[in-house]
Amino acid sequence: MSRTESSRRPLVVGIGGTTRPASSTERALALALKGAQDSGARVQLFGGAFLHSLPHYAPETRDLTDEQHELIEAVRAADALIIATPGYHGGISGLVKNALDTLEELRLDARPYLDGRAVGSIVTAYGWQAAGTVLTSLRSIVHALRGWPTPFGAAVNTLETRFETTDTCSDPKVVEQLRTVGQQASNFALAFGGQRQVATRVAVVQD
Repeated sequence: MSRTESSRRPLVVGIGGTTRPASSTERALALALKGAQDSGARVQLFGGAFLHSLPHYAPETRDLTDEQHELIEAVRAADALIIATPGYHGGISGLVKNALDTLEELRLDARPYLDGRAVGSIVTAYGWQAAGTVLTSLRSIVHALRGWPTPFGAAVNTLETRFETTDTCSDPKVVEQLRTVGQQASNFALAFGGQRQVATRVAVVQD
């Protein structure tokens, strides 16, 4: 693939997981990223182990760790994101929330926070009540960060659905839902990117 072709492929960054290796949340995120990849996107995953390595975000601390810088730079370069969280007591996990808090470092960017980026939402929970509640909460957080939630968000009831391996799931319908999240993130990133290119060309012509 040429450098030009590669540059036209949107970057979709996945953030999610738990402290438990091979968690259902991280496996659901990986399936969604596969959907984005199959739609032509480049993907990068920040899973539970990485998120666990992040220190608690403190805005008054200016000495950021290498891991914090890595996350910030990846999101800064991203055209779209997919965020996956378990539902804990009616809310998103502290692990994922801390990663999102770290994005405060993007506040002074030309595209602050998640501005102009499509964001897919995934929630895994042990029951439907928590899954629905937390999905609504996660989408509200995306709005607060100026992101564009994709029309479809996936709620996975792990009481009924099992992820046997990193790329298999007991329910084909859930796989399709997760792939839809990834496809929408990729497709909206392509659309937003095309719109920005047109706006740039118009500005150049007007100058």
